[in-house]
Amino acid sequence: MPTKRAYELMIIFDSDAQDASVEDRLKQVTTLVAADGGTVATVDKWGRRRFAYEINKKTEGIYVVVEITTPASNLDAVDRVLRLADETVRHKIIRLPEGEARRRGLRGAPAAAG
Repeated sequence: MPTKRAYELMIIFDSDAQDASVEDRLKQVTTLVAADGGTVATVDKWGRRRFAYEINKKTEGIYVVVEITTPASNLDAVDRVLRLADETVRHKIIRLPEGEARRRGLRGAPAAAG
């Protein structure tokens, strides 16, 4: 089995998106991650935030940060779904360094403070 790694996924949804469509998209992401043995550790909904600059003639969006632990073979499907979704303004998937993943409790024991 491939090694699982920790990732952080930030999604910015259109400010006009309905709460139900945002929840449906998050459920779809969770399902895709779980399909390959991954897990969604946390879903942190930041709510509406103002953009630093206008994007697609909008000035604000709904921010959500998702922490994922997965072998990464399913991240292409997640990326594709978010890229094609009308309510997604932007999204970014980053792999967390091992020390940060341990500190957040996503991989093994938390690193000792020092």
